[in-house]
Formats: sequence, C-alpha cells, structure tokens
Amino acid sequence: MTFALRAHVSATDTDHGMVLLDEADGRYWQLNHTGALILHALLDGATPQQTAQRLGERYPAVSAERTAGDVASFIRALTAAHLVAAR
Repeated sequence: MTFALRAHVSATDTDHGMVLLDEADGRYWQLNHTGALILHALLDGATPQQTAQRLGERYPAVSAERTAGDVASFIRALTAAHLVAAR
C-alpha cells in the first residue's frame, strides 16, 4: 500500500521538517525531520514496511519493532486528519 496527499492538502519542506496545509479547513500541521522523512518516503511510493526500514537505517539505535510501530501510528494520525489517502 502506498499513499498520496489528499487533493486539498499542500506540503512545503522547511529547515525544520515540513509543513502541511489542509486547504479545506485552513489548519496547518508541522512535521519534524523524522515526520518529513516518513512522509516523503510514503509519498515517493515506499510501503510502510520499506519506510520503517529507511527510518531504522537513519536511526540504527531504534529497534525494527519501534520504527514499524512509529510509522503505523504516523499513518493512522495522517489518515485520521484526512491529510493522506491510500492508493
């Protein structure tokens, strides 16, 4: 499963990560570098499992179980906020 931003969401990279704007309700979401890394990977077509692996490569001290759980939680939060959709 891969993901895409919903049509009403725009994203901009920043020095500190990324900002998402939900143009439907005017809400902003600020992502830190790790959140931006995860979202970029997902938007580039990586599966959640591949994204967790990339996260683990970036932060080798973090267990594979933790990175997989963090990616899953992040996806749930973005989906619940109607910012991304599965393709």
